[in-house]
Order: sequence, then C-alpha cells, then structure tokens
Amino acid sequence: MLHPYGKGPPCTSMHLNAVAKRVDKPRPLIPMNATLESLRQAAKNCKACDLWRTGTQTVFGGGAAHPKIMFVGEQPGNQEDLEGKPFVGPAGKLLDSALEEAGIDRSKTYVTNAVKHFKWEPRGKRRIHKKPNAAEINACRPWLDAEISVLKPHVIVCLGATAAQALLGRDFRVTQRRGELIKSTLAPYIMATVHPSSILRAPDEETRHAEMQRFIEDLRAVKKFV
Repeated sequence: MLHPYGKGPPCTSMHLNAVAKRVDKPRPLIPMNATLESLRQAAKNCKACDLWRTGTQTVFGGGAAHPKIMFVGEQPGNQEDLEGKPFVGPAGKLLDSALEEAGIDRSKTYVTNAVKHFKWEPRGKRRIHKKPNAAEINACRPWLDAEISVLKPHVIVCLGATAAQALLGRDFRVTQRRGELIKSTLAPYIMATVHPSSILRAPDEETRHAEMQRFIEDLRAVKKFV
C-alpha cells in the first residue's frame, strides 16, 4: 500500500489507522503569547472533546483583566450556554449575592469554569445538567491553564468538587479541606468551597440559609486579596 502522502515506504493498514487517528483527533489550539481575547477567540473553535456538538457555544471566562481573585466552577449551565457568559444563571445570581455580602466586587474578579461547554441530557423540554467526565475535564484543562497563566491571580477559588479536583488532584475532598488556603504552583493560594448550585439544591429554607452563611464566610477568607 502506498504512503498516504505519496512518498516514503509503503504503509500497513495499522499505520494508516494510526495516521487517521492523529489527523482526526482535535486538539485545543492555545495561541502563542496569548491574551484573554486571543484565548477567547481560539476557544470558540475548540473540538478537543465531543461537548462542542451539543453545547450552543463555548462559554469562556470573564471579568477583570488583572484580578487578584479567580473563581473556577464546574461547567456552564443552560443560561450560560445560551448567553455565552459564565455564572449568569441562578447559581451566578446566588454567587453575586454572596460576594456582595462578603464585601467583594465581582467586577474586580474573574470567573470561569473547568469545562467550557454545557453538558446536558434532555428531560422533557428541559436541558438538565450532566456531570462532565475526567476525559472532558482533561480536554479543557489547557484552556484553564492558559487563563491562569495570563491572569496570574493571587488566589484561585474552586467552586465545587469538579473544579477542586481538576486543579488539586482527584483525591482532593472539599468536605475535608473546605475554606483552607493552600499554597500552589498555579497561584500563591488556592481555596476550595462548595458550588453555589449546591446551596440552591438544599432541601429546605433553613438549610439553604445556613449553607449560604457558611459560603459567605468562605468568601470572606479571600476578601483580603481584592
């Protein structure tokens, strides 16, 4: 069999399959000397995993160009997917309220997600959140690393287990180390707390209020970095 590019030694079917896999496998195209805008534009065409097929659009991070605090969630939700902006749905509104209570101006922070496309499953006419798997999180990791590299935040706040495990390892448990300022090579400090959506899922108003107060206290621990 001839070489697929018309030169070189003959190829076996096994070799052709390997070439096809290398050619077809999409990879994130991180720009050289990246800026936030160049990253945002490049991420629009990312096909590093299959979530681009079902998501309306890439939902990149947004916020201050030189933030002291960077928030990382799991993935965009239905509203974020439609608007193309992070944390604008119910969980985002709760985050806004908590930040205000903690004395943190959201416009001076940066918010993003570990995964940039909305993963969902149909339930009637609704699109219901589905947890991203390890392969999808790993496929999106270069974009998150690039955001961190460009922004150079002083503290990264992981909102929920997916974000925390993406940055701190799969064995990290938010329940065990919640609110702890951890030294890191990614930023001077990383802290993990719950995702705002978990507060919205609280079984009753009393529990929701208690969880909200605890979340606000976690945020107050990073207020000094603003």
